[in-house]
Amino acid sequence: MSRKSFPLVILLPPSEGKADGGSAPKWKASSGEFGKTLGKYRSQIASALEELGGGDAKLLGVGGKHLAQAQETNTSIVGAPTLAAHERYTGVVWDHMSPSTMSAKVHARAAESIIVLSGLLGLVGFDDQIPDYKLKMGASFVPIGKLSTWWREPLSKALNARLAGRHVIDLLPNEHRAAWTPTPDAYASLSSVTFVEKSGKVAGHDAKAAKGLLARHLLESAGAPLDALASWQHPRFTLTY
Repeated sequence: MSRKSFPLVILLPPSEGKADGGSAPKWKASSGEFGKTLGKYRSQIASALEELGGGDAKLLGVGGKHLAQAQETNTSIVGAPTLAAHERYTGVVWDHMSPSTMSAKVHARAAESIIVLSGLLGLVGFDDQIPDYKLKMGASFVPIGKLSTWWREPLSKALNARLAGRHVIDLLPNEHRAAWTPTPDAYASLSSVTFVEKSGKVAGHDAKAAKGLLARHLLESAGAPLDALASWQHPRFTLTY
């Protein structure tokens, strides 16, 4: 079997920026691709957030009217209106991946390939219907503790089962990588990508746009995923993996 024959999975973070609102179906913890395996864990986090009144400024990283809005959102997660993940997430990575401009073929590949690691939801598929929320993977609160540590065992079990036999392109920040213990021997390949400035310095926030462009490139490439990764070019960044 050629390298091309193995399917692709791209691991992405969610975004801080999220579209408001949504419609039916109302969200429940058991919904989406990973709801059956992770639903009980999602319920625990949603309940803990509600007990905390949605979280304070330190936990959520916002203040003023944005804090009040985030608290209201976080105390009404169960039963909240939903949007598809690719519509809900509106940050820089997702904006530059530009799901709304994908052809039907590329969208279908994205639905098969993209998995998001989320502080609230654990794992999210590209087309999963999800609520609005405000919660970072690096957050820590009682009684959960640090989310990346709390999620690690159930998230890794569910994710590694899904990644078996696939080319895995890891575009996660360290905060989200901390929630996952890979089992690379079970995958066709694992490429943990780092964006590097021309100077040799590891790129920071500025690489978010490039990450979105790389994800789109991988989805649009017809050849083997590793060849697509090797062929990507950017005027500012190179890749190590």
